[in-house]
Amino acid sequence: MNPSPLMTASPDTEASNGRQSVLKPAVYIVGAGPGDPDLLTIKAQKLLMQADVILFADSLVPAQILDGVKPDAERIGTANKTLEDILPLMIERVRSHKSVVRLHSGDPSLYSAIHEQMQRLAEAEIPFEVIPGISAFQAAAAKLQVELTAPGLVQSIILTRISGRTQVPETEELSTLAAHQTSLCLYLSARHVDSAQAKLLAHYPSDTPVAVCFRVGWPDEKIWVIPLSQMASLTHQEKLIRTTLYVISPVLRGLATIQARSRLYSPDHHHLFRPR
Repeated sequence: MNPSPLMTASPDTEASNGRQSVLKPAVYIVGAGPGDPDLLTIKAQKLLMQADVILFADSLVPAQILDGVKPDAERIGTANKTLEDILPLMIERVRSHKSVVRLHSGDPSLYSAIHEQMQRLAEAEIPFEVIPGISAFQAAAAKLQVELTAPGLVQSIILTRISGRTQVPETEELSTLAAHQTSLCLYLSARHVDSAQAKLLAHYPSDTPVAVCFRVGWPDEKIWVIPLSQMASLTHQEKLIRTTLYVISPVLRGLATIQARSRLYSPDHHHLFRPR
């Protein structure tokens, strides 16, 4: 069965006898962003403030994200739960005419395991909506003050991970993707950093800058920029085993090394809004 998200003109709310709008009974799959409550989207914040029930990945979402929820909202941490525990909770609450926010870290479209949740919700005929969030790679680029697609240097970004408990398809092996030498953002790979470094070194120069980003957006955030050859040793030294993102890119060499500029704002670039 195909997923059946909310398709009304105003999907989040419904009028209640002329009073302030309330959330419709449904599951709202919300991206919490990388950890900083200020990086929540306005839509995500509104949903959190109105939801009757909030199921959140408490090992990945900081408690501060829930500061604005209703005092009587039911809060359910899911770090110790399986899909078989979580789905019946969501289905039962919606069928009891309650609104449910399913809160995931980062953006739900990346490594969030929402596909199977949407599939089961659709089978149970439970309406749902997905609300995007800022991903860690975007927050990291902002903190590093870099454009990951610098003109004349790199124009592609690869978001990937190394094989672990979840296997990566053979055509997406890190050694294959690294051959492109793009800006590469490596998720969920700290436990396998030695293997990752070896695969990257087969294609990137050993002095390629790597940003090792731990808990981006959290109060205890740490970011190091080091040569690729030191990626594994720093990871072990700092005992990083989770919530770590690696950004491997030539743009991290610094603004002074990027001489080319975008054509977009060049005086000799003419287009519909800036005619010749």
